[in-house]
Amino acid sequence: MDVHSTLGTLLAIAVVAVLAPVLVAVLPGPRIPQVVLLLVGGMLIGPQSLNLGSPDKAQILADVGLGFLFLLAGYEVDQRLLGADPGRRAALAWLVTAALAVGIVGLLYAAGLVRAFVPVAIALTTTALGTLLPILRENQMMRGRLGSHLLAAGALGELLPIIAVALFLGTTDRWVALISLVVVGAVAFGLTLLSRSFRMDRIRTFIEEGEHETTQMSVRGTVLLLTLLLAVTEEFHLDAVLGAFLAGMVLRRWAGKGLPTLEGKLDALGYGFFIPVFFVYSGMTMDLRSMVSAPLRVLMFAVLMLVVPVQVLYRRVLDGRERWQMALVTSTGLPLLVAIAEIGRRNGTMLPENAAALVGAGVLSVLVFPALAVVLRRPPIVADAPTPSA
Repeated sequence: MDVHSTLGTLLAIAVVAVLAPVLVAVLPGPRIPQVVLLLVGGMLIGPQSLNLGSPDKAQILADVGLGFLFLLAGYEVDQRLLGADPGRRAALAWLVTAALAVGIVGLLYAAGLVRAFVPVAIALTTTALGTLLPILRENQMMRGRLGSHLLAAGALGELLPIIAVALFLGTTDRWVALISLVVVGAVAFGLTLLSRSFRMDRIRTFIEEGEHETTQMSVRGTVLLLTLLLAVTEEFHLDAVLGAFLAGMVLRRWAGKGLPTLEGKLDALGYGFFIPVFFVYSGMTMDLRSMVSAPLRVLMFAVLMLVVPVQVLYRRVLDGRERWQMALVTSTGLPLLVAIAEIGRRNGTMLPENAAALVGAGVLSVLVFPALAVVLRRPPIVADAPTPSA
């Protein structure tokens, strides 16, 4: 079989996608996020290493995977949480973080240390909470007040950077991007209102009856919606990133309690196939040589990710240890960093070496910062008091 053929490339990607979770389960030590192994596997099979496949052969599937990544991110957003105190506090913290990011990256840009001003500034405001949820749940960090604030910060750390990507990276004309943002938002609001109508109840009943049959209308409709967004993006040069995210939020409202199995099916379709293809593809296209030759650039981005987030706004609701945990967890960023780097590389706003360094910093953040947060979770060991002598 020709390894550079479409089938040969997909076979290599499938092998990496299967081996990654197996390695997560068997490797000793702290749990490694699966996305890290998918990226590393992509680097190994890519043109700069073993050359077992051509990323061009998998680009269309990777595009669908990118869309699924944002669609599922929108589906996971708990809109009720965003309207409560954790959501309001997280929104204010993100705005302060964004202002600091723009200022810091602006200084680096003026000094000639950073060329991709906009992508790097947006990247510093993202979070990787979805990637870290299994690790955080295993260490009981998603409970109580800390858990609610982490969920809100994680949701807005995905939503607001996605809006920024749509406005500043998705198109060359920001007015077109702004118009597409308004249009997509209006369509999402209209679909939400439509879902409450009487006739939609009949359609919902029809969909529910076929959930466990061969029709699978909810899954087919989701794939149709996502494919339509990608097609419209390509035809009219609009932004599918924000559209996919809002589509996920609308799907959550439509599903409600009536389609309890939809989330599991979307996870199976997205995380089971399309999203791993996107991450492996991203690893295959990464400029590995420049990352290895300039490790200080990677370290600089990782340090900036830790410095930028502001947690002073949580002083009255979280204690000192919880605030440090909050700072470490929300400083992580990998899935959105991969997406931002890929978008920046494709539209020419980011050089390949800077895109690789940004993703490398994201890998460091999800490996190091959560481990430190888990250490802080453990209470200090207090030695037994000496028994008084008689």
